[in-house]
Amino acid sequence: MSKIIENGVVEKRKMELIGLEIPLIKGGEDLAEIIAEYPLENNDIIVIAETVVAKSENNVVNKKDVVVSEIAKEIAKKLEKDPEVVQIILNEANEVVKLGDKFIITETKHGFVCANSGVDESNSKDLVKPLPQNPDLSAEKIMERIKELKDVDVGVIINDSMGRPFRNGSCGVAIGVSGVCALWDRKGEKDLFGRELKTTEVGIADELAAAASVVMGQSNEGIPVVIIKNAPIPLQKGTGKDLIRKKEFDVFR
Repeated sequence: MSKIIENGVVEKRKMELIGLEIPLIKGGEDLAEIIAEYPLENNDIIVIAETVVAKSENNVVNKKDVVVSEIAKEIAKKLEKDPEVVQIILNEANEVVKLGDKFIITETKHGFVCANSGVDESNSKDLVKPLPQNPDLSAEKIMERIKELKDVDVGVIINDSMGRPFRNGSCGVAIGVSGVCALWDRKGEKDLFGRELKTTEVGIADELAAAASVVMGQSNEGIPVVIIKNAPIPLQKGTGKDLIRKKEFDVFR
């Protein structure tokens, strides 16, 4: 409901983001059961950092177990990176797009174009965390498990921090989506002056992932889960794959 403030200013929308600190995930935990300790409601959207999803699924690689190829050694020498980590990055990639300054731009097996195949080296000496193998499926399993535990219908977004072409700094993006709109097609709607929208598609799951990332933080905040309430988005369902631009339409490669 709209709320009139004064002088023509009207409060029309309010969305709430709640960051959750959870027990440290070591591997194999039921992440949905942990999140379900919070009083969830229908239409809540749960945004979860990909690192805790990967750890809960035991999707980690020990650098000591990695067999390093000659190409990985060459790239590691150029970029001053750990050869084992470079090999893990290559193992997670469909294609190396470009070598940067101490990073590698790849297309991952999921189709994401990002730095280092999304491989995370932080907070561990020997263990490296690739992206979840199937982020959409991971999100779906968490969503369905929460439905089983709490009898509520929620959406789940798995997010990660990625850089963007022509922009400095990383930003939260959705890599896995279940039970919530990912790409909001607004073509055919009207703007404030009655003009029909011809090309407008909103990466709404990315926008929610980025908003949640502000609450999560990027350092030692320890907030890997964010609950979003009253998100003004349609009820249509989507998948993280909706957000991946097909290679034939990618003018930057």
